[in-house]
Amino acid sequence: MALYAIADLHLGKGMNKTMDLFGEPWINHMEKLINNWKNVVSESDTVLVPGDICWAKKLPEAAIDMEILNGLPGKKVLLEGNHDYWWDSQNKVTAAYPDMFFLKNNYYLYNDIAVCGTRGWLCPNDTCFDEADQKVYNRECSRLKISLDSAVRTGHGENIIVIMHYPPMNDKHEPSGFTELIGQYSGVKRVLYGHLHGKESIEGRFEEELNRVNYELVSADYLNFVPKKILD
Repeated sequence: MALYAIADLHLGKGMNKTMDLFGEPWINHMEKLINNWKNVVSESDTVLVPGDICWAKKLPEAAIDMEILNGLPGKKVLLEGNHDYWWDSQNKVTAAYPDMFFLKNNYYLYNDIAVCGTRGWLCPNDTCFDEADQKVYNRECSRLKISLDSAVRTGHGENIIVIMHYPPMNDKHEPSGFTELIGQYSGVKRVLYGHLHGKESIEGRFEEELNRVNYELVSADYLNFVPKKILD
């Protein structure tokens, strides 16, 4: 019973949309992803999916891709990404897919580990961060705190993995509201995030230890579309 992670599935069968324009690694990426997933993940495993799950804009449009995902081995723990417009209601997505766990203002318990998280947003930077960004950024910091507090409040604050869709810091790897908040919870050991695609963006990733917390990129193209084993 292992724990895996892979973000940015960008499933597009339901919308007849591909990721081909993003270059060779994304050609037929759904086929590669599905085959790799079946080769490494068993039914007793759990897979964390930190956002950008499919291209659908409304929940009914997501049905084909969500059924594909639901049919893959393992328990899926899903987090909203910036392209997951179909996830417009927590109650609706939970009711539609009760076999999957939707992480938003809550936490998921994997053995004795609390999986907490939020989508995140652009972090303050020198190039593109305005008042509207600040508002969303503040809200996402609050949602991460709600998730973390919910784990602590129920006695599961000693061993936490945080998942986010956006990187929890800017391109200069400066401290952010997310990293400062994470540092306040001694139980957080690892942070997994996605969103970064392409050589240039991936080369700018942060994969180091910061204040005793390990940060790791798990976007699909960075992992060559193979779910990454996080824990045995």
